[in-house]
Amino acid sequence: MRVLALESRRAREMAKLIENYGGQAIVAPSMREVPLESNAEALTFARDLIAGGFDMAIFLTGVGTRALARVIATAHALEDFQAALRKIIVVARGPKPVAALKELGVQVTIAVPEPNTSKDLLQALDKGPGSLRPQGMRVAVQEYGAPNAELLEGLAARGAVVTRVPVYQWALPEDTGPLRAAVESIARAEIDVALFTTSVQVTHLLQMARDLQSEDAVRSAFGRIAVGSIGPVTSEELREQRLPVDFEPEHPKMGFLVNEAARRAAELVKEKRRR
Repeated sequence: MRVLALESRRAREMAKLIENYGGQAIVAPSMREVPLESNAEALTFARDLIAGGFDMAIFLTGVGTRALARVIATAHALEDFQAALRKIIVVARGPKPVAALKELGVQVTIAVPEPNTSKDLLQALDKGPGSLRPQGMRVAVQEYGAPNAELLEGLAARGAVVTRVPVYQWALPEDTGPLRAAVESIARAEIDVALFTTSVQVTHLLQMARDLQSEDAVRSAFGRIAVGSIGPVTSEELREQRLPVDFEPEHPKMGFLVNEAARRAAELVKEKRRR
C-alpha cells in the first residue's frame, strides 16, 4: 500500500517503519520549528518567575521546555530558574516534558496521563487536592506553536490568572517540494493510507492544498484513504478540519501507529472504496 506520512524530524525513522511492514513509504516533511523573532514573553516570564510571580507552570512539550530553558539562560542564571520552579506547582503534559524537566533537576507535581490532551490536563487538576487547584493562581503556560484555546479557556474558567509563554512556532518546511508532491498525489488518488502524528501536519497539508487550488480534490480523495491519527489531539484537529479519522493506536507512538495501519488499513480502504 502507498502510505503517506508527514513527519519532519523523524522522517527516516517513519519511512523505515512503514517499509518494515511492507508498505511503500511516501514521506513528505510538512513543518519546521522556527524560533520566535522576539523572546520577550519568555524572558518576562523568567524575570517574574524568579521574583515569585507565579504559583503554577504548565509545560506542554519537551522541545518547548528545553527551548525555554535555553532562552532563559541567555539572560538569567539557569540555577535561579531551576530554583524558582522548585518552589511552585509544576505540571507536565506527558512524558516528554517530564523528561525535559528531569534534565533540569525539576520535580513534576502533576504528570498528565495518556493520551495527554488538554481535557486530560484539566481533569488532572480537578482531581488533585485543593492545594493544586488553579483557582486564584497565577499560572504560566508554555506554548508549542499556536495557542491552545481549550486549555486557556479551561484554566480561566477555573479561576486561574493565565500568562501565555510562547517559545517557538511552526512554519512550512524550507523545501516544500515533497509536500506539494504529496498534495498532488492525494488529488490524483495515488495514496492509500495517510498517517498524521501531530495536528500541525493537518493544517499545513490543507494550507498547501489551498495554495495549489486542490483543496476540494484533496478533501474528496480522503473519502477513499485510510486515515490514521497518533492520538486524540491530532484526531481532534482532523475532525475540526472535516477530515476522517479511521483509527488511532493504543498508545500515541509512531511504532504503534504504523502497526495499527498494517493491521487495519487494507480492510478500511476496501470498505471506504466500496462505499
